[in-house]
Amino acid sequence: MSQPLEVAVIGVGVLGERHARIYSELETCRLSAIVDVDESRANEVARRYDCAAYTSVEALLATRPPVRAVSVATPTREHRNQSVQCLRAGIDVLVEKPIASSREEGSEMLSVAEEHGRILGVGHTERHNPAVEALLRDVGSPRFLEIHRLGSFSPRSLDIDVVLDLMIHDLDVVAALVPAEVVSIDAVGVPVLTPRVDIANARLRFSSGAVANLTASRVSQEKIRKLRVFEPHRYVSLDYMAQKAVSFHLEPGDKGARPEIVRRELSVELEEPLRRELKDFVGAVRERRAPLVAGVDGLRALDMSLRVIESMDRQAASGTS
Repeated sequence: MSQPLEVAVIGVGVLGERHARIYSELETCRLSAIVDVDESRANEVARRYDCAAYTSVEALLATRPPVRAVSVATPTREHRNQSVQCLRAGIDVLVEKPIASSREEGSEMLSVAEEHGRILGVGHTERHNPAVEALLRDVGSPRFLEIHRLGSFSPRSLDIDVVLDLMIHDLDVVAALVPAEVVSIDAVGVPVLTPRVDIANARLRFSSGAVANLTASRVSQEKIRKLRVFEPHRYVSLDYMAQKAVSFHLEPGDKGARPEIVRRELSVELEEPLRRELKDFVGAVRERRAPLVAGVDGLRALDMSLRVIESMDRQAASGTS
């Protein structure tokens, strides 16, 4: 395919506009259209990036020739309907996380994509973080993982709780680091500023014996996004925001000398994770291959998140009984 790929963005809130900006900058694609139910917002963003504006997916699909691929960056409750519409129309889809509101909706999206021979990617941006990619190459046998994702309150994404809003990023990374079955989850969550859970902690045990402890908050006074992985004889500390990962291990001393802790910085090429994500998606569409985070990965992360929420619900119910 020598011509730029025609793409559209459905939903141009803060994140959707970032999709639009990056698509407009990539040489391998052309941003053809914006879709948003807010007509003034759709027109505003379309003028900014010199493309067409529509207020519905139906209007987008009626255009000829149709676009080849779309980003779906609308509220989670819309993901299934909009993605399925596009997939059935022969359009490849990158849907923001979480893939859907339920396991059933996510499974249906995978089935429709397979039935129509379409690519379905999921926007788990941290998997495209250069430091995470370096970590996945470097770590071999994780035994314990400690993850903190803390942020200040924002009025966005209040249709979902903090697990589906923030913790799901780290659950996806943990699943990539520990390719084993989750055998137990113990979680607790607290609604602080909204009716939904705003801070949560989850402890996951895997069939391999590995344990992951995750904390996510959207009511913190400081912004922290860090992960530490401990494996036999060393550990690696990762800072998502700084895109930096450092390994520490104990080096035996020579001739009776004391052992020494050796610090090694993993090789990381800094780049905006979302740009890497969209470049990967466009490449997957052009080359007809699976994206780095495919629909099956998004469904796995959703299932883990829902199991965390179910554990929190059980914990809350036992506390009030």
